[in-house]
Amino acid sequence: MKPIRTLAFALALSLTAATALAQRPQSPAMTCRQAASLVFARGAVVLGTGGHTYDRYVRDRGFCEVTESTKPGYAPTLDNPQCSSATAASSRADGCGTTEPDHG
Repeated sequence: MKPIRTLAFALALSLTAATALAQRPQSPAMTCRQAASLVFARGAVVLGTGGHTYDRYVRDRGFCEVTESTKPGYAPTLDNPQCSSATAASSRADGCGTTEPDHG
């Protein structure tokens, strides 16, 4: 009985993961303007960027942790292989990252 319960749990877990992946907005299926509008509207969004890859884009530093800063972010879209919402709308698609100390 235990192997069947384990198999059922594994199946339920994989279906949940597949559903979550399917619900993630995919930048290659949008225009650059649509992706930029999504980032601007939500403030922060995880965009699928093709296949099994994804990244988090934010409107401004207010959506980052205190120890993080922003950096320009680009995502492939239907009409632009390196879409930056800074060029498509009044917002910027930046990703948060940990600030590295300058040892130079």
